This record gives sequence, structure tokens and C-alpha cells, in this order.
Amino acid sequence: MRIEFLTAGDFPGDGKPKPVALPDPAAVSFEAEEIRYITLPKRVELKLASGMTSLGRVKDLADVLELIKVLRLPAEFAEQLDP
Repeated sequence: MRIEFLTAGDFPGDGKPKPVALPDPAAVSFEAEEIRYITLPKRVELKLASGMTSLGRVKDLADVLELIKVLRLPAEFAEQLDP
């Protein structure tokens, strides 16, 4: 099994510098039932940045589309993301 470690400050997708970087988990997460979760806006933002810059990560874009569909996210949700 392959395990990939992500480091705060690195860049998602192709690893090249971009406005969106991997954040400090403590700054963008919350706890529920003793488990830490990344916030939805940050999760979507990271998946978009990853999927837009790496053909090998195109599933990240599909994941975002599915989240929008299942959660019925309004257009205003985009205001919570990095432009």
C-alpha cells in the first residue's frame, strides 16, 4: 500500500507554487466526536487547486462536482474560496 504524506506549505496537484497551499491542519479543521475534519471550503479549494494543475488528479475535480451536487452547494459558496 502506498502512503502519501502532505506537508503544510506544499502546493497541491503539480507541486508548483500557486495561490493555494496546503494549510496547517489546526487552522482549517474542526473536531466532531473526537475526530478532526478539514472544513468544507478548504477541502473544496484544495481539490480544485489539485485537479486544475495535474492531469493525474482530475478525479479531484469530479469529487468537487459530486460535493456540489450532493450537498446542493449554492453559488455563494464560491465566495469562501480563494479566487
